Amino acid sequence: MRRNILALAAAGLLAVAAPASAAPGDGAVRAVLTNYADIAQAMYSDSLARAKELHAAVQALTDAPSAATMQAAKQAWLAARVPYQQTEVYRFGNAIVDEWEGKVNAWPLDEGLIDYVDSSYGTDSDENPLYTANVIANPKITHGGEEINASAITKELLAEKLQEIGGVEANVATGYHAIEFLLWGQDLNGTGPGAGKRPWTDYAKGSACTNGNCDRRAQYLTVATDLLVDDLTEMAGNWAADGEARKAVLEAGPQGGLSVILTGLGSLSYGELAGERMKLGLLLNDPEEEHDCFSDNTHNSHYYDIVGMRAVYFGSYTRIDGKSVVNGRSLHDLVRASDPALASEIKQALDATQAAALAMKQRAEAVEAYDQMLASGNEAGAATLQAVIDALSAQTRSFERAVALLELQPIAFEGSDSLDNPAAVFQ
Repeated sequence: MRRNILALAAAGLLAVAAPASAAPGDGAVRAVLTNYADIAQAMYSDSLARAKELHAAVQALTDAPSAATMQAAKQAWLAARVPYQQTEVYRFGNAIVDEWEGKVNAWPLDEGLIDYVDSSYGTDSDENPLYTANVIANPKITHGGEEINASAITKELLAEKLQEIGGVEANVATGYHAIEFLLWGQDLNGTGPGAGKRPWTDYAKGSACTNGNCDRRAQYLTVATDLLVDDLTEMAGNWAADGEARKAVLEAGPQGGLSVILTGLGSLSYGELAGERMKLGLLLNDPEEEHDCFSDNTHNSHYYDIVGMRAVYFGSYTRIDGKSVVNGRSLHDLVRASDPALASEIKQALDATQAAALAMKQRAEAVEAYDQMLASGNEAGAATLQAVIDALSAQTRSFERAVALLELQPIAFEGSDSLDNPAAVFQ
């Protein structure tokens, strides 16, 4: 979700001028920018490949619903998240990506727009008149005095008519999280153990169908997955040899291009991941603030965001086959050439973040889920998450020093009230 961008000064992260001798040569910078674009193309291509596998699994589920095909579709969704989350470092600074991102990864969402919900969800919202519209159950819905024909669940209906309808960001009709909800259903466990438990019979044929409208639910899931493939095809193309996103980075020049890279690294580290996705939920002890809230996959989403940041900074990405590597000149190389001590500092900061994130991932897989770590009074869980937040904040300060070293204009990294003004969260 898009958040307000705050100046670095608000978080004490304002870059200062660096010595003129620190600026790298144009040829070295262009090699870094080219590798940055090559990694983006590989990441989005891998995301597309996994989305196509998800599409095939969804087709198998809707063609022959069973516990086995439902589980296979869930596993395909989880696998699809791994390469996609690594791309999030490209959001901030790349306008083409940030303007597109809401179609595929918008969150949180008011799931009552899409399908049936538990009574504990409530029936209305002051902020969202379509809070419980339930498009799957209703072939016609009304918004703003106008009737919307939803008799056929189509790409146009989801992407053009329902996505963020009424300017409400929680009206998420497309993307990974809409698909996640349709596979898992609501997680009604709060900060207790367990994820969503949607039965496979929600897609069953005929009288075996549970919760009604199984044919329309299957149609919605299929169309949402079709759209995900379309959207990722578009973004992979944007980073191809003649793609618009690649051109924008290369044509930004040395200062502009390096600023794009560091904006992505600093903004994802600080305001987005440490702040909005982690600290906010910890302050509120609220499982509704976890990123993959239906599937209890949040620990992996956060972990692979961090893996993606490392790939971009060090200029090396291992593809989903586990063997192929896209590797080239990196931001780390530029920093090391000008200031080896700072390069060592940044590497240590990134290593510390990865170690803290790995501890979070291991705890989630062996001890308790991410949403359980958010529970009030869970000191060990809170400490595990806070360690990641602290490490992300520390690496952001190191990125700020790289901005100065490379003689870039001060960058307004994304901020977050949860980090910069926690009292505001409770107002």
